[in-house]
Amino acid sequence: MLLKGYPRISESFISTEILLLESLGIPLEIYSLRQPREDFTHDHISEIRARVTYLPEYFLTAPRILLESNLNLWRRLGSHYASCLSGALKRAVERKKAATVRHFLQAGHLAATRLSGSSVTHVHAHFCHTPASVACFASELTGLPFSFTAHAKDIYTSEPDQLARKIRKARFVVTCTGYNADYLKNLNDSANGGRKPPTPIHTIYHGIDLNLFGFDPARPPAPPWNILSVGRMVPKKGYDDLLRALKLLEETGLDFRFTHVGSGESAPLIRGMTRDLGLQNRVRLLGTLPHREVLAHYRRAHCFALACKVASNGDRDGIPNVLIEAMATGLPVITTRVSAIPELVEDGLNGLLTEPGNPAAMAEGIREILFHPASTGERVKRARTKVEREFDNRRCVTRLHALFKSAIENRENRVLLPE
Repeated sequence: MLLKGYPRISESFISTEILLLESLGIPLEIYSLRQPREDFTHDHISEIRARVTYLPEYFLTAPRILLESNLNLWRRLGSHYASCLSGALKRAVERKKAATVRHFLQAGHLAATRLSGSSVTHVHAHFCHTPASVACFASELTGLPFSFTAHAKDIYTSEPDQLARKIRKARFVVTCTGYNADYLKNLNDSANGGRKPPTPIHTIYHGIDLNLFGFDPARPPAPPWNILSVGRMVPKKGYDDLLRALKLLEETGLDFRFTHVGSGESAPLIRGMTRDLGLQNRVRLLGTLPHREVLAHYRRAHCFALACKVASNGDRDGIPNVLIEAMATGLPVITTRVSAIPELVEDGLNGLLTEPGNPAAMAEGIREILFHPASTGERVKRARTKVEREFDNRRCVTRLHALFKSAIENRENRVLLPE
């Protein structure tokens, strides 16, 4: 399993997936391209048995390690290595991106130090940008099949032709929403041009551990109203729009407190907007917190709000796991019609949807949740049912388990490097 960073607080769905796959008997090794960013992790990380190895992240920080391992691999593979290197250099020149060479060297290092003479039969990458690039090069070098899971930002900020190339070379592709799958299938079909059967693309939701998110919709129906949001502070989350909605609510005389959990590149902007809008006494920006503390916030809040939108660079959410978590606990949600969110939140049925970039509509939706408890109560019950039916991670991971089980048992396609 090749990851960009491990473990990450914001990617608990990946570590939970790994834990569940281990419980179903899939033997795993984890290779990460980056060290952890946080100094704390989710509690379940300690239960994962897989060995974790950190690859050199950048050439300039570990030139000797990367060059020595690749030279050793070149000696063993001869013209095959030279051919793969030539192809990587050609792509780097065409794309004017030195990162392509770095990805190739990381793949060579992985092949030389781990894949040679090992029992590994398949390589899987999480995210279709850097990790899938390294996995694709490793596959070219070793002959081992590879696959990848595509998520959100990695899909829509990738060059379509490069992403299509990775899809074409992969054994299979997994993605976490139907919206993503449609986009990837269109790339797949156009790239293949009928020359060969298209690469299978599977839609498998991440899901959540329902044992952690007990359903408890009971909250004191009185002000001050507690409005909660959890998510990274990045443009696609729309926290600028949400702050403007909160200002509109304040101007109507609503007595509320807003709590945000998360961090990110837009944090200075959001702090500045909070001051400029005069919301300092109503807004708490708590930064990144451990999962158990986030759970406590879900249980205390009256409403969960997330104003997602498509960022200027094309980045957008898939289905934010925090929405699933909030719905599982009985916390009413309001969010936007972006990407695959309507696959989870059905407007008026199990939550509320507004158009992105519309603070007034977001403010009105929050008021509806707070002041119409009867209809809100019915929505949160249907929300829990939806999560139980389609987003139970144990059910979701059984489909992924079947794909990996088939991949690791398909030994006739295994090509190992000479020892």
